[in-house]
Amino acid sequence: MRRIDARSARRALPERLAPVVDRIAATGDRLGIGVLLVGGPVRDLLLGRRVLDVDLVVEARAGGEAELASRLAEAAQAPGEKLLAHARFGTVTLSGPHGAIDLARARAETYAASAALPQVRVGSLEEDLARRDFSVNAMAIPLNDHARAGRGALVDPHAGQRDLAARRLSVLHPLSFFDDPTRALRGARLAARLGFRLDAASRRALCAAIAARVFRALSGERTRAELERLFADARRGVVDPGRALALLDRDGVLAALSPGLACTRELRGPLRWLGAELAGGETLAADPFEAGLSAWLAPVPARVRRRALERFAIRGRPAERVHGFPRLARRLERAPAWAKGRGAEDALLRGVPPEQLLAFAAHVRAARAPVLRHLRIDRARRAPLGGEDLLALGLRGPALGRALAALRSAFLDGEFDDREQAQAWLRARRQRFEGRARPS
Repeated sequence: MRRIDARSARRALPERLAPVVDRIAATGDRLGIGVLLVGGPVRDLLLGRRVLDVDLVVEARAGGEAELASRLAEAAQAPGEKLLAHARFGTVTLSGPHGAIDLARARAETYAASAALPQVRVGSLEEDLARRDFSVNAMAIPLNDHARAGRGALVDPHAGQRDLAARRLSVLHPLSFFDDPTRALRGARLAARLGFRLDAASRRALCAAIAARVFRALSGERTRAELERLFADARRGVVDPGRALALLDRDGVLAALSPGLACTRELRGPLRWLGAELAGGETLAADPFEAGLSAWLAPVPARVRRRALERFAIRGRPAERVHGFPRLARRLERAPAWAKGRGAEDALLRGVPPEQLLAFAAHVRAARAPVLRHLRIDRARRAPLGGEDLLALGLRGPALGRALAALRSAFLDGEFDDREQAQAWLRARRQRFEGRARPS
C-alpha cells in the first residue's frame, strides 16, 4: 500500500485544487488553525487511486469555535471565489474556477433516535473521525504545521489502513447503522466502487438494524439523496450501479426500505450498460437519477414501483415518468418504425425524454445503436428548411405540420443536404401535403 505524507498527498490532489489547498493550509498556520485532508481522498490516496475531491477538516486545539471553518475560508478566500456556509454542521464550501473544496470544523455527533439527523457540537479530530461511517474513511493527513504538531504523517485511530489492505469495510461501532441507516447505502456504493466487502461484524450490525426496522424511520429525502449519489457516481465512471444495488438486495436493505423492492440478476447487465453509457459523456443532457430509476424499477410490479417512488419522496412529473416507463418501453419496442430508416426512428423517439430512451436502450439491446445515434446525432440536427421558411412559402395549418415532419424525416434519411435540394423536394410534394389538408 502506498506510503503517504503531506508532500505526497499534495502531489496527488487534483491539479486545479492543489494551489488552493496550499493557500488554505498556509492561512491556517497564520491563524493557528490545523488543516487536515480527511475521509475519501485519504482512502483513495492510500489505494493509489485518482483523488477526485478534496475534503478538509480544521481544528483549533486551544478550544472550540463554531465558526472556525468559515473564519479560515474567509481569510483564505481569493478574488473570484465564493463561500457557502452551513452553520448547523459547521461546514463551508469554497468554490471558484478551480472547482469546490469543502471545509468542516472537527465535530462530534450524537443521535437522539435511530435514523434521526445528528446533533452536532464542536469536537476534537479524534471525535470527528470516530463519527464516520467506515474505518477506511476515518483517516486524516495533517497538511500544515499546526495540524502536524505531536502527530504522525497519517492519523488512523480505527485501523483503516489495515482494513484497506484486507479490502473490507468495517463500521466503527455495533450501533452504526442504527444511528444512520444511510451508511448501508454508502457502504454498498463504496463496496461496488472498490471491490470491497462488509466484514463479519459489520454484516451482523446491519442485520440487527434491519431486524429492528430502523430503515422504516429513514426519511424519503435522505434515502433519495443517497440513491442520487449512486447514479451520480455512475456518471463519474466510478461505480457500477447494478453491482451496488445487487449488494443492497443481497443484504436485505432494499426490501427493508420498501417491501418488494429488489435488484434481480437480470437487471445487472442493463444497469451496468446504463452506468457505462452515463459515464461516456455523450448523453450528458440526461439526468442519471431518473434514467437509473426508470431502468431499475421497470421490471417490478406497478404497485411496488409506485410504493418505492413514494418511499423515496419522488413526486410530480418525475414520478409519473418513472412509473409510466414500462408502458412506454412496450410501445417503443412494438413500434413498426424500427429498421425503416432514421427518419422513422426520429419521429418515434424525438418526443421521448433522454432519460427514458437510455433506460429503454438498457433493457432492449437491439435498440441501443439507433437510440444512441438519435441522442448523439439526429436529435440535434436541423433540416435546411424550418417553420418560418414554410410559412413564407404559404403553407398553413395541418399542411404545415405534415410538411415539417416529412421534411425532417427525409433530411435524416439523406434525401437532400441543402436548402436548394430541400426546396426542390418540397415543391415536388407540396400538393400532397395541401391536398390532405382539404376536406374530402
